[in-house]
Amino acid sequence: MRVSEASAMTLVGKLLEGRNVPSRQARQQALVLVEAELKGHPSHGLQRLPRILARIDRGLIDPTTMGSSHWRSGAVLEVDGKKGLGPVVALAALNRMRSEATAAGITLAAIHNSNHLGMLGHYVEQIAERGQIGIALSSSEALVHPYGGTRAVLGTNPIAIAVPTARGSLVLDLATSIVSMGKVHHHAANGIPLQPNWARDASGNPTTDPTLAKNGAIAPFGDAKGYGLGIAIELLVAGLAGSALAPAVLGTLDAEAVCNKGDILIAIDMAAAPDLSERLADYLDFVRSSPAIDPGRPVAVPGDGARKRRECAALKGFDVDDRLWTELNELTAASQAFQQGYMQ
Repeated sequence: MRVSEASAMTLVGKLLEGRNVPSRQARQQALVLVEAELKGHPSHGLQRLPRILARIDRGLIDPTTMGSSHWRSGAVLEVDGKKGLGPVVALAALNRMRSEATAAGITLAAIHNSNHLGMLGHYVEQIAERGQIGIALSSSEALVHPYGGTRAVLGTNPIAIAVPTARGSLVLDLATSIVSMGKVHHHAANGIPLQPNWARDASGNPTTDPTLAKNGAIAPFGDAKGYGLGIAIELLVAGLAGSALAPAVLGTLDAEAVCNKGDILIAIDMAAAPDLSERLADYLDFVRSSPAIDPGRPVAVPGDGARKRRECAALKGFDVDDRLWTELNELTAASQAFQQGYMQ
């Protein structure tokens, strides 16, 4: 089914506000989900909304809190999310980081006791829009097997980096696994086989069945390189946020447990060099103009594809599985009926 950005935002907003999420915070959460759809990443889009709603219903998400924070040092903001919606807590932290200038030229927010953030690129892009370099790191349940192993012992542990230039930002957003678990769930929900070498089942055997992979392990990207980066992020996030390590992490893929992963947001001032922003933009254009293997597919830099997909989807809409869209509309109708009965 083809859905417009406006209709998706309206539907998500109604469902969240129907569960006592304030309108501004409902929009923040809705925007993260809809932006993922617009940029071509449905694994982090609307398919996550039913779980978010169930977590609110079960008291695993506080729909009204923005979390609390204090400066642990001159540049490190310690954030207790108070079980809040991940985007709401993260954006509140970014606002405080912006308002509290530091002579060091860098601020870092270490977040615990919050919920899933969605695509990390959303946050580093906002940092880049104010002229700073943005870095975001996050941890997750044990979903990835180590290089040479078969059992899930570390998280997908994504990283995002955005660097502003005179003509848009470079935006890198990737998991340290070969795919995200959200993508595995998306394949399972739509009956799409996985690629070979993406995952193993619960017994450690290679599988292309996404349903079996959900209870197994995903491979690190780039073998030892992705594994090394993933385990470094595992320790870095836990070391800064005081959050749980992967074997004990719960709450990003279920509606049964309080979320106990960690998130790190970093904002860094750019160098005050003459024409730096133009030079960075010129370099990215130089990379884009380099010879391509396929002349019909020019070289791109991180963030180009997502921008193009977003521009197209903003005009033409994006595809949502019919069953998911029907489920969300039925949830909206049930929520409205409940509210009307309650008011009577």
